[in-house]
Amino acid sequence: MHSLAPIHGGTDSLPDPAYDFSSNANALGPCPWVLAAVRRADVSRYPDPSYTRIRDTIAQFHGTTPDRIVVGAGASELVLRLIRRLKGAVHQLAPTFSEYSRGAHVAGRRLISSRSPGAFLRRHSKNVGVGFICWPNNPTGDLWPLEFVSEAAERAPLVVDMAYASLCGMKTNQAIESAAAGAYRLYSPNKAFGLTGVRAAYVIAPRPDQGLASLAPSWVIGQDAVNFLEAVCESPAREWLTQGIPQLRRWRAQLARSLTQLGLEVREGPATFLIARVIDATRIAADLRRLDVRVRDCSSFGLSEWIRASAQSTAAQKVLITALKRVL
Repeated sequence: MHSLAPIHGGTDSLPDPAYDFSSNANALGPCPWVLAAVRRADVSRYPDPSYTRIRDTIAQFHGTTPDRIVVGAGASELVLRLIRRLKGAVHQLAPTFSEYSRGAHVAGRRLISSRSPGAFLRRHSKNVGVGFICWPNNPTGDLWPLEFVSEAAERAPLVVDMAYASLCGMKTNQAIESAAAGAYRLYSPNKAFGLTGVRAAYVIAPRPDQGLASLAPSWVIGQDAVNFLEAVCESPAREWLTQGIPQLRRWRAQLARSLTQLGLEVREGPATFLIARVIDATRIAADLRRLDVRVRDCSSFGLSEWIRASAQSTAAQKVLITALKRVL
């Protein structure tokens, strides 16, 4: 029987390490504007059970209508809800985020994995169900062709997970939003704004979908998450993100060079993370953890030879490289 436990290969039950490269959160965060909004939340009260104001705010930000906005307690919660709403098999473009596979098993659905856009299109057309595409892909960083995304959305129900799209820059983000207009677009902005502990995300449905909202428990997010989602739509937060992206790119490129100099094969994407081939990812991740450094073991993605690391400061990178030299 397939395990239903969440397996992400990064976070664990041990005390937090001094250096955590397993998270894809913006290393420049938390965004001061958004953090202040979260701290102002009156958590002594229930939020509006229909989330009327925040859905209006998100809809205005994206230029759509509130009846297409569905809020949820993070991307993982919405992934499972989407699978339950959109009947049939679950189809993923692998290797990718493990929650699509886990959601399929939790819901008792057949899982179909394709390894190329062409194979995905062929199977997505033949099998009634819901497809999942992560863009840019986690963990490989692949930017799947925009024409492929558009065509996949036309053929059958499709979810485009855009958790890291905003970290690729405004032009790239706008391109995927346009290509995925016919899909369910999944946004989890806590990565981009450095507040992954705030469980808040939302879906923009291709058409009004009250059924998706109705599948959530009552008050699925609290007032802190409502304040978070409101703040990330405001101009000070967007300006902070835009100004920080060049630094994140420099750190990511620097990390890629350092890992390559260690003799490792590196795949660098456009967001906050990259992957490096270390042959035995589980052992290397465990050895690094004992040195108070955490990386993501990519075995849960089906990449047992690779680790994933996020772009962080030069000083933090030096610690990681020194630790890797000891354990490789």
